[in-house]
Amino acid sequence: MRVDHRRPKTLLLVEDDPADARLTMEGLRSPSVRDAARVVSDGEQALAFLRNEPPYETAPRPDLVILDLNLPRRRGLDLLADIKTDEHLRSIPVVVLTTSNFEQDISACYARQANCFVTKPGDLHQYLAVIAAIEGFWLDVARLPED
Repeated sequence: MRVDHRRPKTLLLVEDDPADARLTMEGLRSPSVRDAARVVSDGEQALAFLRNEPPYETAPRPDLVILDLNLPRRRGLDLLADIKTDEHLRSIPVVVLTTSNFEQDISACYARQANCFVTKPGDLHQYLAVIAAIEGFWLDVARLPED
């Protein structure tokens, strides 16, 4: 079977701050990635999205999850653990993008199999550059599983 590696990649952004969600979406360079990206604002919504539970029965499987740690309803660390212990979800790369720079958060994320931990820059231009770098590496350079 021949796989089309040029198909639009789907990104799930789990971010409760509307301003950060907007900036992250603006930082995506590819119009096809931006158009296919989905945003949810809490951990419970994210888990429902990933498991195709109501109201997300037809949600696409994301190629990448960008996850904030400080979320309502279900903490980011708990969501990360749920993703990485679910045999159907664990292969989805999860990039933690958070304001935290605490060593205990970094260690906790990697202990739960985060693929990457990034502290949100305070500078607008740096923030947009970080988003472009995440997109470039995870959706253009890295080979991702097709499942």
